[in-house]
Amino acid sequence: MARRRPSLRVNVTRPDDPDIAPVSDARARPEPCRAGRILLCLAPMSDSIAARQPGGAWRAEGAPILVLLDAPAEPASLHGDTRLLGLTLARRAALAARRVGYAKTIVLGAGAGGHREPAAEVERVRDWDGVARHGRHRLVVAPARVVADTAWLAAAAAAAVPHGGWAGLPGRIAVIDAQASAAGLASAAEGAELGALERALGERLGAPGNDLGGADILVLRDEGDLPPARRRLLRALAKDSDGFMARHVERPISIALSRWLAETRITPNQITVTSGAIGVAAAPFFLAASPLWQTVGALLFLAHSIIDGCDGELARLKFQESRWGGVLDFWADNVVHLAIFSCMAVGWAQAENAAWPLVLGVMAIIGAGGSAGFVHWRLLRGKSGEGPLFTTVAAGRRETLARVLDGAGRRDFIYLVLALALFGKSSWFLALAAVGAPLYLLLLLVLAVREGLRPGSSPAAKGTVAPPAALET
Repeated sequence: MARRRPSLRVNVTRPDDPDIAPVSDARARPEPCRAGRILLCLAPMSDSIAARQPGGAWRAEGAPILVLLDAPAEPASLHGDTRLLGLTLARRAALAARRVGYAKTIVLGAGAGGHREPAAEVERVRDWDGVARHGRHRLVVAPARVVADTAWLAAAAAAAVPHGGWAGLPGRIAVIDAQASAAGLASAAEGAELGALERALGERLGAPGNDLGGADILVLRDEGDLPPARRRLLRALAKDSDGFMARHVERPISIALSRWLAETRITPNQITVTSGAIGVAAAPFFLAASPLWQTVGALLFLAHSIIDGCDGELARLKFQESRWGGVLDFWADNVVHLAIFSCMAVGWAQAENAAWPLVLGVMAIIGAGGSAGFVHWRLLRGKSGEGPLFTTVAAGRRETLARVLDGAGRRDFIYLVLALALFGKSSWFLALAAVGAPLYLLLLLVLAVREGLRPGSSPAAKGTVAPPAALET
């Protein structure tokens, strides 16, 4: 028995505890927990959850479970159902945990079930008995006011926790090994406080491991922490793969828009359709020779690019990525490019009263459209699951040719279109596209052949080839 405390009594059993006989009857049940106790017990499980190893030890078979402790806090307005950029904290944690591969997210607290906004992805229980019935899993326990992200959740799932022990960061997270937690924890209402749980674990299991020392975990203390939490989530939307102008001009604007959109019911696919409509509407302005109308078209083209960044940002922010959304975004972008190339060619042919600009237009369209079709045929049609579709042209190891093509595929070319449009010369960009787009397609084919000849190459599983200006937004 652990040392008594005024309001907490702890019973912890470990696989190597000599005072505990091995459990051999799967129908046996531990003594029910009474109010005011926390029981950390090695309980029997079904064969579907755990299997017995030689020597009496149990082998965990389940993915981790995220347990959010929704204890009363000051101010009372901060809890698991506090909204942050369109999602409650509990639902954000559940979606991030599911993305990493957790089996379940459980919100534990005396008020569980009585919150304003239920979340289908979250199971709410009032005490630790609700956790215990899920059997043996590694438990990742955090306050419900934690701002979850996939990085620290993945680190907690993979942390080197001592066998039959635990690891943690005080006041932020406790990771309990499946051998110690066994079928779970059970306690009364007081068990929804992380500090009490940490003291209980420390008394019987010893000091926590320190494998989580590098985890960056934010727990909201008061409402003053909400603005920094928003900024943290929004900063994570920026991508290392952004071009120079996209990083310094488009991304700050699109992130500001995404912050507003996150609080609405607008979906990423609706943003994609709107962005595509704006881009197609820009195309007819390039039929004119006037610098004014060409500049209007170029500005609409830029607006399309900025808003197109919002669909991916909103999808990542609210965990709404889907294969269909990625394919819709892919083809919407390419339809815009083909429409603009077509109008540039027709407008230039009318201005010159000649047919040769149409030839340039056909070359640009073949290059851009051929790249898009090749990518979809070779890679996108077989890709499924969540996450981004387009990140790099490399299907495997990222070699020099892939890095060059990645750079050529960025959208910074839009600013060249805008600069030329100011002088009524946007059609000059068509001449560049008539050479560059077919060359890009040729190099994609070369890269695909080289990767196909590489031993162990499996493009559909390893990566995605993206045509010009079609990398993930």
